[in-house]
Amino acid sequence: MAFDIEMIKAVYEKYPSRIAAARKVVGKPLTLSEKILYAHLWDGEATTAFGRGKSYVDFAPDRVAMQDATAQMALLQFMQAGKSKVAVPSTAHADHLIQARVGATKDLQESLNKNNEVFNFLSSICNKYGIGFWKPGAGIIHQVVLENYAFPGGMMIGTDSHTVNAGGLGMVAIGVGGADAVDVMAGMAWELKFPKLIGVKLTGKLNGWAAPKDVILKVAGILTVKGGTGAIVEYFGEGAKSLSATGKGTICNMGAEIGATTSTFGYDDAMRRYLRATDRADVVKLADKVAEHLTGDDEVYANPEKYFDQVIEIDLSTLSPHVNGPFTPDLATPIAEMREKATKNDWPLKVDWGLIGSCTNSSYEDLARAASIAKQAVEKGLTTKSEFGINPGSEQVRYTAERDGLLKPFEELNATIFTNACGPCIGQWDRAGADKQEKNTIIHSFNRNFSKRADGNPNTHAFVASPEMVAAIAISGDLGFNPITDTLTNNKGEQVKLDPPTGDELPSKGFDVEDNGYQAPAADGSGIEILVSTDSQRLQLLEPFKPWDGQNITGAKLLIKAKGKCTTDHISMAGPWLRYRGHLDNISNNMLIGAVNAFGEKTNEVVNQLTGTKGEVPATARAYKAAGVHSVVVGDHNYGEGSSREHAAMEPRHLGVVAVIVKSFARIHETNLKKQGMLGLTFDNEADYDKVREDDTFNFVDLASFAPDKQLTLELAHADGTKEQIKLNHTYNAQQIDWFVAGSALNLIKMQTVS
Repeated sequence: MAFDIEMIKAVYEKYPSRIAAARKVVGKPLTLSEKILYAHLWDGEATTAFGRGKSYVDFAPDRVAMQDATAQMALLQFMQAGKSKVAVPSTAHADHLIQARVGATKDLQESLNKNNEVFNFLSSICNKYGIGFWKPGAGIIHQVVLENYAFPGGMMIGTDSHTVNAGGLGMVAIGVGGADAVDVMAGMAWELKFPKLIGVKLTGKLNGWAAPKDVILKVAGILTVKGGTGAIVEYFGEGAKSLSATGKGTICNMGAEIGATTSTFGYDDAMRRYLRATDRADVVKLADKVAEHLTGDDEVYANPEKYFDQVIEIDLSTLSPHVNGPFTPDLATPIAEMREKATKNDWPLKVDWGLIGSCTNSSYEDLARAASIAKQAVEKGLTTKSEFGINPGSEQVRYTAERDGLLKPFEELNATIFTNACGPCIGQWDRAGADKQEKNTIIHSFNRNFSKRADGNPNTHAFVASPEMVAAIAISGDLGFNPITDTLTNNKGEQVKLDPPTGDELPSKGFDVEDNGYQAPAADGSGIEILVSTDSQRLQLLEPFKPWDGQNITGAKLLIKAKGKCTTDHISMAGPWLRYRGHLDNISNNMLIGAVNAFGEKTNEVVNQLTGTKGEVPATARAYKAAGVHSVVVGDHNYGEGSSREHAAMEPRHLGVVAVIVKSFARIHETNLKKQGMLGLTFDNEADYDKVREDDTFNFVDLASFAPDKQLTLELAHADGTKEQIKLNHTYNAQQIDWFVAGSALNLIKMQTVS
C-alpha cells in the first residue's frame, strides 16, 4: 500500500469540482499543468484566471521532501516556527553526505563515522515533528520519492532543485529553498508566480542507441540553461506515452538545467505499470477514477500553439544520442559530431572515468540498459579503457539489480559500485589525483557538469550522456567513439561492434529489498528533545535576522562584482563544505569563493574598502559587518543558476550583505533571497552593470518607500567624488515586502504563530 493514501484520496476527491471551477474562470481547455495548479489553490476553487508569468498565487502543496544537506537548515528553521508537528506529509533523506571513494560498504561506514552527529540530529528531529526519515544508504531522494511518494496530479515541493524528477509520475514537483518548505510544513500557503507554459510534443518512438536522456539533452540545447525560467515544461504526444515512467523522470529531472520551474507528463499506462510494480496499485485505482483530469485536454494537445507560450516538437524516431558539455549542460552535441567538435575545441578525447547513477539516471531500467552494454563487452572480449563507477538510485534498485545479475558485468569490468547516494554528482567524490588539477575528460549520466562540480578539479571536462552511452564510451575510452558506426578491437585483435542497448523497463520478477532504510516517525514526538551542542562544528541553532529599520540603506560597500556564470556552486560550494550545511557561521566561510571578480578576474580576491587591501570574499564581508557597514553583491545574467540551496542566500544575509543586484536571476535563488529578508534586484538597464566600480559606495535613496511595481533608485558614489543614479527593478509583491520588513519570511511566520 502507498504511503499517505488518505491524503492522495482527498486530493483526487477535490479534482472534479476544482477543475470545473478552473474551466469556468479560464474559459478555455486546460493543460495538465494548469489543472494541477488550479486544483491546488490555497483558497480552494478558482474564482479568477491568473496571468502566466505575472500573478503571484498561493498554493497548498500535498507534501514536502528534503535531502540531508538542505534538511538541516530547513529543520533548524522549522524549530523556530513554533509548531508541534508538520502540517503535511514530509520526509528527509540521507543521501548527500556520503562520499564516494572506494566502494559502497566502506564508504557508507566512513560516512556514518564522520556524520553521525548530523544523522542523529535528523533522525531525532524527524521523530519529533512527524517526518519520515530515510537513513544513509536507503537511496537518492528523488529515486526514493518516485518509488514511494510521487503520484499523478499531485503537487509537492522539495529542498533540492531536482525535486522536479517526480514529474515522471505526473506531478507538479518544484525545487525550493528551506524557508519555503518551512512555510508548507508549518501549515502556511506557499507562494509562486504563476508559471508560463512550454509544450514539448514528442512524436515517434525511441530506437537504437537513443534514450530518454537524449530528449532532455536535445531540449537543453534548444532552450539553453535559462530558456525555461519561470515556466513549466509539459511533455505530450504519442512519443511521450511510449516512454517509461523512470524515463519520464529522467527528462523531468534535467528540466532543472534549463531553469524550468518544473516539468511533467500526463497520466498514462507507463505510470500505471510503475505504480503497480512499486506496490501502489491502490493509487492506480484512485487515479483511474479521475484520469481525465490527470492529463491535458485533447484540444490542447491537438492545437498546442493556442495553449502554450512556446511549443517544441521532437521526433523520437530520428533523435540522435547526444553528449552535452563540457562545463555547461546545454552545450549539446550529437554523438556523430563529437570527435570533430572535441578536436576543434581541444577537449581531451581520452576518457578517464565513466560514471553511471545520480538522481537523473539510477533506475532499474537505466542499470539494465547500461548492463547490457557491459555484458557485451565481457562476452566480446573487450576490456574497458576507462574506470567505471556506479551509484544505484535506491537500496530497492540495488538489491533487485544484484538479484537479477545486472551488477555482475560491471564488476567483471572492474567497476566500483558506490553507495546508493549522490556521490560524484554533487562533488562527493574523493577522486585520486584530482588535486593535481590535470586536464582530463570524464563522462557521466548526471545532470550538471559545471567546472569543479564532480571532483573539484577545474580542468576536468565533464560530459553528460545516457547511462548506455556512458558505458559504451567508457569501454572505448574515447570521447569521440560512436557506437552506432564504430568498432573496437578485442583481446583477440578482432574488430567488434556493440549492439544497441536492451533492458527491461521493470524487473520481471518484481522489486525486492530486505531493508529499505525507512524510519517512521514517533506517533507522539512531544517528549523528544533536540540537542545541539554549543561547541558543535556541524550544527548551530539559528538566531533570527534583524528586521529592517524602515530607513534608506546608505553607505553600503561593494563586496564583489561577479563576472559571467555565477551558479549556487560558485556562491556556496558543495563537496567538502557539505559538512557545514547545518552550521551557518562555518559554512559562510565558503561564500562566493568560486565567483570570478570582474576586477582582476580572480576568484576569492576582493578589495576591502575600509583598509584598501585585498582579501578573501568571506573575510572581507566579515570585516564590513564588524564595522557596521552593509555590503552589496553585483552579478551577471542568470545569477544563482543551479541547485536550490538556500545557503547561497543565507550566507550573504549572515555576513551583512543587504542587496544582490544582477542582470537577471535564476528563479529559486531570487525567491531564496527574498525569503531571507534581502533585496534581490535587477538593473533596469543592463549596461549599468558596467558603471559599478570596484571602490563604489551604494546609497538606496528611495528604499523608505519600497512598494510593489515601483522601481528603486540607487546612487553610485564613486571614490573620485562623482555620483550617478541608476534605476533598479524588482518583483516583490506586498507579502514579500513584509518578509523584508520583518527581516525574513521565517520571522513573519513566527510573529503570526505567536499572535
